[in-house]
Amino acid sequence: MDTSAERKQIIEAGLRLVNEGLVSRSWGNISLRLDEENMLITPSGRTYDKLNADEIVLMNFHSNTFEGKIKPSSEYHLHAAIYKKRKAIKAVIHTHQANATTVAAARRELPPIIDDMVQIIGPSVRVTKYTLAGTEKFAQGAIKALKGRQAALLANHGAVCVGRSLEEAFTVSEVLEKACKAFIEAEFLGGAKAISRITAVIMHQAYLRKYSRLEEKNR
Repeated sequence: MDTSAERKQIIEAGLRLVNEGLVSRSWGNISLRLDEENMLITPSGRTYDKLNADEIVLMNFHSNTFEGKIKPSSEYHLHAAIYKKRKAIKAVIHTHQANATTVAAARRELPPIIDDMVQIIGPSVRVTKYTLAGTEKFAQGAIKALKGRQAALLANHGAVCVGRSLEEAFTVSEVLEKACKAFIEAEFLGGAKAISRITAVIMHQAYLRKYSRLEEKNR
């Protein structure tokens, strides 16, 4: 299996996350689904600016076995659980981005406050109950929070963003950070005012079924 193109995508995405301030050093992790059994995932303890293609780990997300001596990210349970539950998801990005982590530390659900947030992510962004990171319980909490959404806040930890492509997952992480910043700042102005839930659901479904597909065709 030639995975050179996918490995290159992961390295480029990692550098973009660093450059946009969504991760620092070795924090956070990225994965790509290859097929119904395998994923590529960033390794444990490697910084993105020094990451080589051969250090990306090929892993079976059902058996949790991996090739080579380099260990996968300690959050592999999170990535594996998402791929097993969400068949349409092709990429997962886990970050500790500043504004999303702030909202996660407050254990506040992010209401539907910005148009692009509800279109791309969903009618809200739920926050998980706190559990120890890197565990199966942590992963299952994220799965529950992600239901019908493209992102979830991980209590006192960070965020997880998913997409039907790595580009979409990256966009989700950018939009999430923007929405969390707006939410935090709006709280100082008397509180963020939410879009109606029905409108938010309609906007998200329109994006998934129509707008995002038109965007793909126009490339």
